Amino acid sequence: MTILSSGHQWKYSEFIDNKDYSFDKDKILKSISKNDIDDAYDIISKWEGYSPTPLLSLNKLSNELNLKNIFYKDENKRFDLKSFKALGGAYAVEKVTKGNKDIVVATATAGNHGRSVSWGARRLGLKCKIFISEFVSEARGKAMSDLGADVIKVKGNYEQSLIECIKQSTENNWQIVQDVAWKDYMTVPKYTMAGYSVMMREIIDQINSEQISHIILQAGVGGMAGAMVAGIARYLDNIPVTLVVEPDSAACVLESIKTGKIEKIDIKRESLMGGMSCGEVSLVPWEILKNSVKHCISLPDDDIAKTMRLLGNSSFSDQSIVAGENSVPGVISLIASCEDQNIKQKLKLDQNSNVLVIGCEGDTDKEMYQKLISQN
Repeated sequence: MTILSSGHQWKYSEFIDNKDYSFDKDKILKSISKNDIDDAYDIISKWEGYSPTPLLSLNKLSNELNLKNIFYKDENKRFDLKSFKALGGAYAVEKVTKGNKDIVVATATAGNHGRSVSWGARRLGLKCKIFISEFVSEARGKAMSDLGADVIKVKGNYEQSLIECIKQSTENNWQIVQDVAWKDYMTVPKYTMAGYSVMMREIIDQINSEQISHIILQAGVGGMAGAMVAGIARYLDNIPVTLVVEPDSAACVLESIKTGKIEKIDIKRESLMGGMSCGEVSLVPWEILKNSVKHCISLPDDDIAKTMRLLGNSSFSDQSIVAGENSVPGVISLIASCEDQNIKQKLKLDQNSNVLVIGCEGDTDKEMYQKLISQN
């Protein structure tokens, strides 16, 4: 039985067009410059253990959806951190500390960014303070303390952990290495995003003269999505159709694109897509995303476990893919879009389409991964 004929309804919650869409490469590269992007690649590609992560083909799924190619960037293989975040936080740590061993770095995190900062601090022999909310799993906290970080658990959600991180860092003169921008705090998030853009540089070298027609980008605060759009502006000759995907409980980019200004979401329920459960888009990515994203889609959690399992058991491709819960929204939104004829036509998805999805993490929380893939 094939995926689409099994009678399963792949769900999305909302789909919108961006009425302010205009992809202006020069404007995008004002937010994160060509030099920022090139510098990040030059430095990160020289790190010990660096190698480009695989670009896999979801060939079984593309046949079924009648698309030319579905490319899956597999960040499970990123250093030993199993996440694209390894590129951002660790790079920002290197840039802000500039070889000064006396600096203590600090960050608030839901998991993967904190691991990257911890790993970056350990690489450079620095002390590191990590603030996590009470909702972050023990396994994620332990992964950071195993890297030598001092992990501080804060009552409340991610936002509370960030407030506490800023408070203690100000009192103790620690250097905050956050992937979220706010007024007067823009440089470090730019470094972080420049690090993420390394993925796009690698993809260009991997697609063998194929042209990406569509790119689906997960958004939490928007850092990865903004970085990949900057990568498009820097490296691609063509402009693919850009689609941002978010949990329906935290669709802050979608709601902001609707009104043309940053909208804050009051998250009533934490999504399974924990790294994407963010209530407000960050300032630096917003400057990029507000015009360059063509469409937004939001998803419920319903298909997360199923999609992780289908990737893991080689249903979508010739190889088994270990995909964490934040890795699968691109695949889900693509299938749901192909099942909805209106959206499919709007996106111009057809047999000539080369779609890029970002498998942004592997089993960064092994226990959670096993629990989800073993669900019926």
